[in-house]
Amino acid sequence: MSLLSSFAHANPQKILILGDSLSAEYGLKRNTGWVHLLEKRLNEEKLSWQIVNASISGETTAGGKTRLTPLLAQHQPQVVVIELGANDALRGLSLVMTENNLKEMVQRSQQAGAKVLLIGMRIPPNYGLDYTEKFFQVFGKVANQHQVPLVPFFLEGVAQRPELFQDDRIHPNAAAQSIMLNNVWPKLKPLLQ
Repeated sequence: MSLLSSFAHANPQKILILGDSLSAEYGLKRNTGWVHLLEKRLNEEKLSWQIVNASISGETTAGGKTRLTPLLAQHQPQVVVIELGANDALRGLSLVMTENNLKEMVQRSQQAGAKVLLIGMRIPPNYGLDYTEKFFQVFGKVANQHQVPLVPFFLEGVAQRPELFQDDRIHPNAAAQSIMLNNVWPKLKPLLQ
């Protein structure tokens, strides 16, 4: 093994995942969530990336924004995946605040030299169709403004299938995790080249 390759192995490139319960394996057996499946896929594809999963159940964009700067300093990731916003919407928080928090997280990540992937969400129309649609549009708006790739809807192929949810009908079950990974992978893989 050459000195360069052993150095690369000792200092793998990092993907920081800043998410909520959907990325924190809420209600799932350990190592069955989409982030763990991503780790397995990276190994299968012989891509030497280390994943730092900084996801917390219940996290909002405000909480993510607060935690991001120390995480960037500590881990120095080359890629940041932002999967936040659903808890803002479930609490009926201001869409302007959600948008501004997402923008700031993207900007801070880019300023730290990381590529960013934004993961979008849809929510049930509990707060009316206008709020629901504007919430969905926030992700595209931020992605366009900062020229970052976007997974339009994280739960595409899952949301309409009740059998893919836990008993709470909010959190996807283990069977849904590979679908979620497959929604993320086509947008993430190009950032790993």
